[in-house]
Amino acid sequence: MHKEGDIVICFPSGDIDIAHSPQLRKVFDEIIKQNEKKVVVDLSAVTLMDTAGLATLIEMLHRLQKSNGHFKLSNLDAKIKAMFDVLKVSAFFDIYDTRVNAMGAF
Repeated sequence: MHKEGDIVICFPSGDIDIAHSPQLRKVFDEIIKQNEKKVVVDLSAVTLMDTAGLATLIEMLHRLQKSNGHFKLSNLDAKIKAMFDVLKVSAFFDIYDTRVNAMGAF
């Protein structure tokens, strides 16, 4: 995680699954604790995501929305994007092809 201007960029990597999503949740907890309002999660290095990982992203989206924050995703792998589409959650997220596009959308 690092900051560019007033935007926090998260770079999870590997699997975001039931075993690893608690680590991502800890990062998100710190972002909320610091009262950050603009967050981009760059998923370019994520190789697998299960429903526990998806639930972690949804939780962060809701937590940021409650504090008038904004949450964007970028660089979704085709398989992850397909999962979002099958589960009909794509519409809940602002999804961008690149991190730069996501950052520019704030």
